[in-house]
Amino acid sequence: MGECRWCYQVMEDWDRDFPPMTALRPAIFLDRDGTLNKAIVREGKPYPPSTPEEFVLLPGVLEGCARLKQAGFLLVVATNQPDVGRGTQKQEIVEAIHARMLKQLSIDRIEVCYHAGRGEPCDCRKPAPGMLMRAAEALAINLSKSWMIGDRWRDIDCGQAAGCRTIFIDQGYDEKLRAIPDFTACDFLQATAIVLNNSPRSHPP
Repeated sequence: MGECRWCYQVMEDWDRDFPPMTALRPAIFLDRDGTLNKAIVREGKPYPPSTPEEFVLLPGVLEGCARLKQAGFLLVVATNQPDVGRGTQKQEIVEAIHARMLKQLSIDRIEVCYHAGRGEPCDCRKPAPGMLMRAAEALAINLSKSWMIGDRWRDIDCGQAAGCRTIFIDQGYDEKLRAIPDFTACDFLQATAIVLNNSPRSHPP
C-alpha cells in the first residue's frame, strides 16, 4: 500500500523501539474514542476530545489493557480522525492527545487516518482495513488470531474485512450496526474477558 500524508502515524514517531518479530503474533486492534477514552456525545453521536485535557480513559481500560498485554497480545490503536482532513482540528492536537495516551497505556503502535471521508481515495479510513493490514505487516501480526474492539459500526466492519474477530462495545449511540459482531460487551473489561476466554493461552514475549 502506498503511503499518504493523511494515512497514519506509527510508534517510531514517539521514539519507541520494537524488538524484532520472529513469529506471527496476535494483536488487539483498538478504536480510540468511545473505546479507550470517553467520547464527547452530542445528540446521540460520539465525537473525539478537542484537547489533550479532554482525553480521559474510560473505566477499566487501564486494567484491561494490562491484562491483554500480560496474555501476550500486541495492542494497536486504529483511529479515524477526519477533523484534521476537514480543517477543524490541528494534527498537532491529535498528536498531543496520543502522547498523553502513551503515557497511560502500553500501546505498541498507533495507526491514524486523517482523511476527511468525503470521497477522496483512501484505503485506511475505517471501515476499510488498511490501517490493520499495515500494522499487521509492520509487526508480524496474525490477523486470524487477532481481535478488533470498537464502539461503532466502522470498527466492526473494519475488523471483519481484515479477518479478525470483533467485539462491539455498546455505548448506546443513535447509530445502527451494519454487520453482526462476534461478541457484544457493555464495557472494556467485559470485552477483555471475552478475548481472554475465547483465545488460546498466550505467553508474554
